[in-house]
Amino acid sequence: MSLRKFLDKIKPNFEEGGKFHWLYSTYDAIETFLYVPNTTSKSGVHIHDARDSKRTMVIVILALIPALLVGMYNVGYQHYLAVNAQVGFMETFLYGLLATLPQIVVSYVVGLGIEFAMAQMKKEEVAEGFLVSGLLIPMIMPVDTPLWMIAVATAFAVVFAKEVFGGTGYNIFNVALIARAFLFFSYPSKMSGDQVWVRTADTFGMGGGNIVDSYSGATPLGQIAVTDVGSFSDFTFTNILGQPLSISDMFFGLIPGSVGEVSTIAILLGAIILIATGVGSWRTMLSVFIGGLVAALLVNAFAQNAVMGMPVHYHFLLGGFAFGAVFMATDPVTSSRTTKGQWIFGFLIGLVAVTIRVFNPGYPEGMMLAILFMNAFAPLIDFYVVDANIKRRLKRSVVKK
Repeated sequence: MSLRKFLDKIKPNFEEGGKFHWLYSTYDAIETFLYVPNTTSKSGVHIHDARDSKRTMVIVILALIPALLVGMYNVGYQHYLAVNAQVGFMETFLYGLLATLPQIVVSYVVGLGIEFAMAQMKKEEVAEGFLVSGLLIPMIMPVDTPLWMIAVATAFAVVFAKEVFGGTGYNIFNVALIARAFLFFSYPSKMSGDQVWVRTADTFGMGGGNIVDSYSGATPLGQIAVTDVGSFSDFTFTNILGQPLSISDMFFGLIPGSVGEVSTIAILLGAIILIATGVGSWRTMLSVFIGGLVAALLVNAFAQNAVMGMPVHYHFLLGGFAFGAVFMATDPVTSSRTTKGQWIFGFLIGLVAVTIRVFNPGYPEGMMLAILFMNAFAPLIDFYVVDANIKRRLKRSVVKK
C-alpha cells in the first residue's frame, strides 16, 4: 500500500507541466508493471477482458521457464562432461546459471533501454513486448556468445526489426530470430562449429577438473550435416566425448545446443501452458509438426545419404524445431491470425525447416530461416484466406431484384 501511495504522490511530477514530464513514459512503464491500471473506457463499444498484453507476456515467460531451467542445467552438464569432472546437481546448475544470467541481463538492459528511449522520444507508452523477446534472445544463442555480440544483435533487432516498423504489434519479423540471424550472418564463426555450444573455461572459479585433450561440442544436427556415411543406419549421434547419445538424452535435453532449445519435454510443458491459457495457437504448433512429418517422410522415401534418411522423430527432438514451433511460430504479431491461415502457416514452416536441414548442409538448423521466411508471407496467407471466405459468402448469397 505504501508503494501505491508513493507512486500516486510523485505522479504529478511526471505529468504534463511537471518538472519530469519528459520522463512520463518511464514512470508509466514502471507503474503499469507494478500495478494494473485502474482506468477503463466509459463510453463507446468496447470489449472488456481480464487479459492484457502484460498478462500475456507474463504467461509466455512462465511457459519459457521450464526450458530455461533445464537449459541452464545442461550448460553445466556439458561443461563438466567436457572437463571430465563429477559434481553434484546444484553445482552443475549453478555453473549454467552463472553462464546464462549475464546474457539475459545484457539482452534486457540493451533492449529495454532502446524501448524506453524510443517511447520517450515518441511520447508513447512503453509496450511490454520485449519482456518476452529479451528472454528469447539469450535462449536461442550459443552459450559462449560474447556479451558484446548479444548487445549488438539485440540493438539491431529492436531498432531495425521492430521500431522502424512502428513498435510492438507492427513488426513483420520475429525480433528474437532477427537477433540470431544478424549474428549468424555477421559472425558465423561464433554461431556454428564445435566450440561455441559448450563452455569449457572455468570462468567462475568453480573447479571442474582438467580439460580433455580433444572434444567435439557440435550439436547433433551439426554432426550429421558433415558426416560422410552413406545411410542413417551407419551413423551414430555422440556427445562431446564421442559417446553415443540416446533418445532420452535428446528428449530430456542433455545434448549440446542453445540454452532454450535442448529439452523437448520442457518445451512441451511450455506448450501445455500456452495452449491451456489460450495464449499460443495449438493449430500453428500442430501444423508445424505435421509439415515436418510430411517433409521428412518424403525425403526418407528417396534417401541418398544419412541426412535424408534421418527418421522424423530426430527432426522433432533435435535443434530448434520444437522450440520454434511452440514459442516462435506462435508469435501473435508475426504469424497468421486466421484459423485456416494458422494451419497453412505452420505447415509450411515445418516443410521448409526440414527441407533446409536436409538439402543445405551450411544451415543444419533450418528452423530459424523457415520461420523468418514464412513471417514475410503471413499477411499474404491471411489476405487470401479472408478473400476466399468473402467469395464463398458472395456465392451463397441470393441477390433479389
